[in-house]
Parts: sequence; structure tokens; C-alpha cells
Amino acid sequence: MRALLPEPISEITNEQLLERYGSDQRPFVRFNFVSSIDGSAQVDGRSAGLGSQADQRIFALLRRLADVIVVGAGTVRAEGYEGSLVSDEDREWRTSHGLRAHPTLAVISAGLHLEPSDEIFTQSPIPVVVFTSVELTDELIRSYGENVRLVQVEKRDGGCDPAQIVAYLDEQALSFIHCEGGPRIFGQFASAGAVDSTCVSYSPVLVAGEGKRISEHEKETLQQFSLHSLFEDDDMLFCDYRINKSA
Repeated sequence: MRALLPEPISEITNEQLLERYGSDQRPFVRFNFVSSIDGSAQVDGRSAGLGSQADQRIFALLRRLADVIVVGAGTVRAEGYEGSLVSDEDREWRTSHGLRAHPTLAVISAGLHLEPSDEIFTQSPIPVVVFTSVELTDELIRSYGENVRLVQVEKRDGGCDPAQIVAYLDEQALSFIHCEGGPRIFGQFASAGAVDSTCVSYSPVLVAGEGKRISEHEKETLQQFSLHSLFEDDDMLFCDYRINKSA
């Protein structure tokens, strides 16, 4: 993999990538998606068909930096998020850099359409946070057990309020927030002005069809971002766009 921006590097190391993808800002909200040339975020209903080994490398390194990985319930059902989300090497790097061995997993499920017996809960090495707009009772909280932390937030645009989610995570010292989908969640965060970094891996393929875009929302939002870094491997481009707060 080579770096193209901000300065050319013929063969970039993991440490150089981690430094470039890092940020001292807190809270810091990042979204990561893969996309085809023509804007599809899916092949056969999943994102995996658009990826590559280099994409998986970036994917793992972005998780390595995160305090918390945020994902929508629909993406959980489509992609699977059971068990540990980082490798042994990632955990060793994290602990050596003062981070928890495992990033926290946070799931957004406005209607709480998740069962306490789901493997995402039973196989997680640490408690999972679930944001919902459903009214929480003591009985409902107890039904999910000790490995699930239910957090009620207000509704916004048919989902959970992004501002309240970010505020809660920041209060819990989970301030480097890495979001992996889906498009509906991304659209809600974008509409709320709650996105600091958008990392897009552009796959050199055309898909057509009816695959979703990486962002989905009823209302348009126009926000200016700047290209923070650009990498290339085997014709696939890896972009990190940061919000231009002066625009």
C-alpha cells in the first residue's frame, strides 16, 4: 500500500497509517464504509463483496484506534458482530498504548428488536451497550442480563438521537467513536452534524442494481469536508475526509 496524500510514501507501515488515521479531538466521531465506483455500498446485500485484503487491513487498524465501535442493529443482523472484534495483535497494541484490550461495542436499535439470547450479547467478551428509544423498565433491563447495558435516548428522524449517543459515550470515556453502519445510521448522524471523519474505501468495480448508498436519509444535508489522507493499493483508494469546520 502506498500513500498519495498528504505526502507520497511508496510502502506505508501500520504505524504510519495509525498515526495518520488518529486524532487528538474528543469526542471524535468517524464513519467507515466501502463503496463501488458508482456509489453502491453493497453487493448481494452485503458490503463484504466490495472489499480486499488492503481494505481489511485499514478496517482492522481503524478498529484498533477506537474506544467504541458503533453499529446499527440491521448491520449486526446482515454482517454478524459476534465475539471479539479485534485480533490478538490488535489487543496487544491497544494495551501497550493505554487503551482497553477490547473496544466497547455499541448497537443502535430504536425499536429494540434484539433478543437477550442473541450471540452478539452472549459471545461478547465485554458488556455491549444498546441505545434505544423504547421506554426502559426495570424488568426489561433485567431480562437482558449483566452483559448488556441498555441506554434510552430520545427519538430523532425515526431513530435514536445522535447527539445524545455521542454525549453518553463521551461521558463514559468512550470518546474515540468508530461507526461501521449502516447507511441509515450514517444518514442520521450526518443530518445531526455529528460526523467528524468519513473514511471511504473505493473499490474499482461497478455494481449498478439497487444497492444502498453509504448514507441514507429523507432530508438532504450539505457539509464541506477536506481530504485528510489518501492511500492506494491494487487500484483501490482509501480516503479519510475530515469535516471542514471553517466552511
